[in-house]
Amino acid sequence: MALRIGVPRETAAGEKRVATVPDVVQKLIKLGFSVAVESGAGDAANFDDESYRAAGAEVLPNAAALWAAADIVFKVRAPSADEVALMREGGMLLSFIWPAQNPELMQQLAAKKATVLAIDALPRQLSRAQKMDALTSMAGISGYRAVIEAANAFGRFFNGQITAAGKIPPAKVFIAGAGVAGLAAIGTAANLGAIVRANDTRAEVADQVVSLGGEFVKVDYEEEGSGGGGYAKVMSEGFQAAQRAMYAQQAKDADIIITTALIPGKPAPKLITAEMVQSMKPGSVIVDMAGEQGGNCELTVPGEAVVRHGVTIIGYTDLVSRLAKQSSTLYSTNLLRVTEELCKTKDGTVNVNFDDDAIRGLTVIKDGAVTWPAPPPKLPAAPPKPKAVAAPAPKGHGHGAGEPMSAQSLATVFGIGAVLFLLVGLYAPATFLSHFTVFVLACFVGYMVVWNVTPSLHTPLMSVTNAISSIIAIGALVQVAPPLDASGAANRPNSLILGLAVVALVLTAVNMFGGFAVTRRMLAMFRK
Repeated sequence: MALRIGVPRETAAGEKRVATVPDVVQKLIKLGFSVAVESGAGDAANFDDESYRAAGAEVLPNAAALWAAADIVFKVRAPSADEVALMREGGMLLSFIWPAQNPELMQQLAAKKATVLAIDALPRQLSRAQKMDALTSMAGISGYRAVIEAANAFGRFFNGQITAAGKIPPAKVFIAGAGVAGLAAIGTAANLGAIVRANDTRAEVADQVVSLGGEFVKVDYEEEGSGGGGYAKVMSEGFQAAQRAMYAQQAKDADIIITTALIPGKPAPKLITAEMVQSMKPGSVIVDMAGEQGGNCELTVPGEAVVRHGVTIIGYTDLVSRLAKQSSTLYSTNLLRVTEELCKTKDGTVNVNFDDDAIRGLTVIKDGAVTWPAPPPKLPAAPPKPKAVAAPAPKGHGHGAGEPMSAQSLATVFGIGAVLFLLVGLYAPATFLSHFTVFVLACFVGYMVVWNVTPSLHTPLMSVTNAISSIIAIGALVQVAPPLDASGAANRPNSLILGLAVVALVLTAVNMFGGFAVTRRMLAMFRK
């Protein structure tokens, strides 16, 4: 029997998102489910009841009716105690749960004999789980919105400008933490024209920061900061001291600081002290994205924007909800992907398969039994490292692989080469010697030109080289129409040479036109 998916209105203060949008409703129906939505659930995200009805969903008048009718409930925020009381016995819930932070909620849901899938518990290290990763989707939106909030509170342009009224320097933005949210903030701030610097405890993200237009600021202390699953770990006291010194220096220079540092299951680390805030220029802005977990700044007030020492400190906890339509669309797509994994038969039923590492990680309660935390997923084994091949031992007085040639051997090679060139100069015809000289110089120049070109440009370079190298055409033309001798008569070649010259002309023409055509198409790929 096909199950019904229910989408209630979010009751958390300031929450504007909705767990399913009309476009996704249609796809859920194609999977065999029926869908019910509480009246007004999507209003704050600009999805009215009529759009849900048009997509095929049933609109129910209130939360009690919705929770009573739903076999599976899709939510954004973890349910309140009142919502758990409305839940059907043995029902299923797919939502953010945060089981480590909400043990009481876990017990309440277990008492309902519910099956609960926590979207925040997804094993993010699985490559196939990326399509279900709502944490990444929401973090990208919050990073973008943090820059927009900073721009709104900042007193001037982000990009530098030169106007008749004077020169405006670009804003300097420092971003603490280069996870998903931090990288989104880096890209947004750089696109607005700011000078962007960023830091993270994980050294491997430095290339990503640079690729988005930022500068990676390294802490003068060597320690690995990756904690697994895409998160950072708690660093040592020595590292934290060096990090605070670097932050103090950046605070004096930056116009805007955006902090994103979070460690799962722990309060947000304090990165920006009151002294650092006091050292910032008046009119500067701090956007503390960790406000909901206490904040990365000592002076942050969660949920509010305050001014301290002339610096605006934004601690909003609803950055994602401030882009409710976009975030609802991405979040509902993540839930759709989870549903597709649960219902591979497309018949409106679900199978919570614990043999699937992604589903096992998501499931924190099954039929009333708490199954969190899940065992680590079985990751594919790393490919074995190739065995090092021992270098062959040098033979006699020669040199081994990779060893420089000895002075004696080098002198011998040059001596033999000089003798060969001397013999060619003494006994070869003058015409051969001139052609041979041109040939040697052409090989040397061609090698040096091609060797110093970026590998990504080799194909366009070789195609145009083919076209230019078609100087062969001149030699073929000389054979077809040879110059006149002293008496004014043409030295006609025999038919074999004439035939070869004609064939050479045809092939050279193809090489010339084809070379330039390929070059033109290849270079077009590099243009925007």
